[in-house]
Amino acid sequence: MKISLSTLNSSLLLRMGGAIAAIAMMALLGMSVSWTVAETTQGSGEAINLAGSLRMQSWRMVSHALAAAQGDARARGELLRAIDTFDATLAAAPIDLLAGQKGHDQVPESLGLVRGEWQNQMRPLFLALARGEPAPAASEMHALLRARVDRFVSLINVLVKHMEESTEAKIRVMRIVLGVALLVSGIVILLTVYLIHITFIQPMRELLALAGRAGQGDLTVRTPYTGKDEIGQLGRSFNLMAEDLQKLYQNLEERVAQKTAELTRSNQSLELLYHSIARLHGMPPKRAAYLAVLRDIEQQLGLGHGMVCLGEAGGRRGQVVASTLQAGDIDPCRAADCHNCHGTTGTRFSITDDNRHILTLPLSDSERQYGVMILEVPEGLMPEAWRVQLLEALSRHIGIAIGAERRIEQERRLALLEERAVIARELHDSLAQSLAYMKIQVSRLQAVRADPNKAAESEAVMQELREGLNSAYRQLRELLSTFRLKIEGGSLDAALARTVEEFTERGDIAIDYSVRLDPCALSPNEEIHVLHIVREALSNVLQHAQAGHAWIAIQCDDGDAVRVRIDDDGKGISKGADAHHYGMTIMEERARSLHGHLRHEPRPEGGTRVSLDFRPSKKLGHSISLGTTS
Repeated sequence: MKISLSTLNSSLLLRMGGAIAAIAMMALLGMSVSWTVAETTQGSGEAINLAGSLRMQSWRMVSHALAAAQGDARARGELLRAIDTFDATLAAAPIDLLAGQKGHDQVPESLGLVRGEWQNQMRPLFLALARGEPAPAASEMHALLRARVDRFVSLINVLVKHMEESTEAKIRVMRIVLGVALLVSGIVILLTVYLIHITFIQPMRELLALAGRAGQGDLTVRTPYTGKDEIGQLGRSFNLMAEDLQKLYQNLEERVAQKTAELTRSNQSLELLYHSIARLHGMPPKRAAYLAVLRDIEQQLGLGHGMVCLGEAGGRRGQVVASTLQAGDIDPCRAADCHNCHGTTGTRFSITDDNRHILTLPLSDSERQYGVMILEVPEGLMPEAWRVQLLEALSRHIGIAIGAERRIEQERRLALLEERAVIARELHDSLAQSLAYMKIQVSRLQAVRADPNKAAESEAVMQELREGLNSAYRQLRELLSTFRLKIEGGSLDAALARTVEEFTERGDIAIDYSVRLDPCALSPNEEIHVLHIVREALSNVLQHAQAGHAWIAIQCDDGDAVRVRIDDDGKGISKGADAHHYGMTIMEERARSLHGHLRHEPRPEGGTRVSLDFRPSKKLGHSISLGTTS
């Protein structure tokens, strides 16, 4: 694989890998040279030792040869063995191996001289002496052997020296190669450390410092390391990231400012809605409430003057109930047919002939449209979507407030009519019948007064008239008390407490009561009927029961049924009925209006029990509070 110089310059990893590869190559070179030298010098020590031992063997053979020349048979045998040992040593494999290696040019030559001298001179001489052949005199033999052995040993010394020099030369080559490899490796290591420091450590430190500054919010930092290698790529990526973060941060600040403006606008819108709803629904909407809403719209939304005009949907006539138009302002309805305004069923943005921008919004609820709200939009200010949505919400609330007020007024009329019907019915069922009865008695009285023999009957009719008047007067008082009755404080429990206190004072009777209506919910109409039935039952207890104690219990059974119990410990229900008392009839009429069932029966412990069971309506209605409507 061929790596170009440009590729090497553009890759820090390749440069560091090349330096590491160079160090590894130097190490491999040193190891290979050491292995080669070790292989070539293997056996050199043994060969040198064997060659060196030839000198000692030579002098030993001289000693045996001198003894053999004097006729010593034992010395002859020793000499023969010494000759064989010398032959074996001189022909040893380590010596031949060392002499046969390349680079040992002097060793084979020296070895040849030693072997030639041995074969030609020394070995024949020693063999002759070992065989007992005639020899010169002892002194001459000693001088001869000494001279020849000295010369032969000098050849052996030269051989040993050449062997040592050859081995040392190999070791010297290995030392040089290892030294060069070590030097080159050191230089490469220093260059690699410098390269790592310059191209990696220093840029990384600066990048870390810049990253720390960026982490503290300084997004203007940039690194100069933007070369082609990996650090340069990292530097370019860092610069790109910092630039993107700076743009993102600036965009985020803009978005925060935008969101802050939107939140401020939403807060103003909610405040406008809150105040407008409070004005419209806190009390019946009047001209002052509409004017306040129009002024708030002008101030907080920056719109021009406007008006609230009520009229039938699609009609040609309208009534301006509130307007913020000032002197000099042009009436938007001045030259327009009302049908163009009240025929609007949705929000409409229009431009008049005199180039004025008008925004028309219908005032309606879920049932009908009651009119329109007309606003002038300043020139250059186009109504944004949020403004239009807010104005539509305000117009809906105005329409709902108008519709609620009209429904309340209608319900008041219906309540008044129903109240009058109730009064008429109760007058008919009680006082009217009593008066009719007394009218009949007056006719009887007129008939019997003409006959003196009927004085007793006349007195009886007079007594009945007196009792009828008393009963009618009592019923009138009860009806007046009933008509004035109302539930104040919004609680049936409180109204019942006042009723119990009233009847306790009137009849000197102990009355206990309990109200547990959760989770049943009674409408105001149902509460007033229950209170009337309780009062009528207590009135019967005071007038007829002769009781000393009474109990009232109103509770909710099974979550949707109301049970009312009025018990007393009096004399119980009498067999006859008072001709002038219609309390039970009125109570039963009220029970039927509640769609309930009324019972009066003896109490098991003695006395009388009046029971009312009914299911309250699910939807709370409006009160038919007798005596509260003017």
